[in-house]
Amino acid sequence: MNVDLLKEREKSILTYVIQQFILTANPVGSRNLAKKFGIGFSPATVRNIMSDLEESGLLGHPHTSAGRIPTDLGYRYYVNSLMDSPQLPKSDVDFIESQLEQLNFDTNEILKVTSSILSSLTNQLAYVSYPKFGNAILERLRLVEVSSSRILVVITINSGMIRTITLEINSGFDRKSLKTIERLLNERLSGLTFSEIRETVTERIKNISSSEFKPVIRVFLDSVAEIFTDVRSNEDSIITGTKNLLTQPEFIDHKKLSSIIELIEDKDIIIHFMDENVNRNSGEVSITIGSESKEEKLNDYSIIIKEYNIGQVAGSIGIIGPKRMRYSHTIASVVEMAEVLSKIFNK
Repeated sequence: MNVDLLKEREKSILTYVIQQFILTANPVGSRNLAKKFGIGFSPATVRNIMSDLEESGLLGHPHTSAGRIPTDLGYRYYVNSLMDSPQLPKSDVDFIESQLEQLNFDTNEILKVTSSILSSLTNQLAYVSYPKFGNAILERLRLVEVSSSRILVVITINSGMIRTITLEINSGFDRKSLKTIERLLNERLSGLTFSEIRETVTERIKNISSSEFKPVIRVFLDSVAEIFTDVRSNEDSIITGTKNLLTQPEFIDHKKLSSIIELIEDKDIIIHFMDENVNRNSGEVSITIGSESKEEKLNDYSIIIKEYNIGQVAGSIGIIGPKRMRYSHTIASVVEMAEVLSKIFNK
């Protein structure tokens, strides 16, 4: 059987098997399928079709006497060709709006609440990354005296987002020179992307040589990689929903439970995968099912990711969960929350 040439009755049986397995987590038998759904075929016919689907690699079975379960290829065919169009019901949209009503403008809180909402909607592990600043354009830089040896650098980017970092000037500095240094730095750096600043800052400010400016300029140059960094460490991503995920029947198996806990504790694998797939899909929703992931530790899971944007700055949001998931609803949830985040940050 050519997977690309499935007949309508084969598509119908495959859809029933996958939807029933998603619902119950139990292998699906031909008799049960024919009886429960009243699909107009005898159990023997359903059994033959399921055998054909198994030969095509779309279904499998955990052991000889069991019913069928979807394979990774079967899930992929279902997602690409059979499932309903992703769309959230009004009750979920109302839930999202009610959860966001009390939000303030703290970036950390916004991301935590967003991740929590996504996990609640999907019962999966939710992931949200902080915005990556590599393509951010510096609008303005301010130097604020905190003490005789500390300066607060306030960075404003074009989208209006602000980030701060404190510089320690152990040798002290001339407080009267701060405004002049601030003006010179803005003249040379405003309008450039963070990447451009990191690559060219030494050349751009090399002629700021006045002795009273040197202590601040020297520390500023030493800290450029930190001030204008992309944000990619695991402390800059939020993962929530462990409790929701562990209610899934898959994790009654102690090996699978240990596997997902290991993943949660070592976020680098998840973060690397998310970043790589968001970059590859350039704004489109990314759906990776089981063995489609090159990372073996992710082969038991499906991962859905979408980018959110704040002007030139972007982050990512997504879910990780067992391959047995409500794909249409989960994809709609991820896309909706990505759009919600973009709207909140662009207000």
